[in-house]
Amino acid sequence: MPRVGLTPAGVVDHAVELIDGQGPDALTLASVAARAGVATPSLYKHVPGGLAELRRLVAVRVTEELAERLDAAVRGLDRDTAATALLGAYLDYADQYPRRYAALPQAPQDDPELTAAAGRLVGVILTVLDGYGLAGEEAVHAARAVRSTAHGFASLTAAGAFRLSAELTVTRDRLIRVVVEGLRNWPAAG
Repeated sequence: MPRVGLTPAGVVDHAVELIDGQGPDALTLASVAARAGVATPSLYKHVPGGLAELRRLVAVRVTEELAERLDAAVRGLDRDTAATALLGAYLDYADQYPRRYAALPQAPQDDPELTAAAGRLVGVILTVLDGYGLAGEEAVHAARAVRSTAHGFASLTAAGAFRLSAELTVTRDRLIRVVVEGLRNWPAAG
């Protein structure tokens, strides 16, 4: 019988907290069980697929969190203001949760729940790009450019790669301005 008060979502909560503290490589069933105060085999009552399923559930949670964060940031905004808010919210999430962000899958997965969460994330980006009149393949190209820029900066920041003396927040603001300017002047197809 499952422990009273422990649910699959609660197990994911413990897993995400563990990742926040120690990084994605620290995620094991034993470490999550210890945080939850249960024996490791007890987790299988809540996460029958074991560690692989727990990693999948964490990936879904992180993708959904980021999608929600971006959606809340851009709601009611358009064009440059929305793009600025989108990039700012993306980078803020990665700054606030660098280890959790590292658990965000970067490649498509053959998983309906994760695909749906990723679709919501990309959908927010595409909605912002629609404000620039970008649709179809051009919107896909622009979404890739936005995502690559945000992910690259977030990943390099989390890795401590920026060690030069110039203030990082200035670089971040300039990067966002460059992306917004690029969207404003998106090259014509062909």
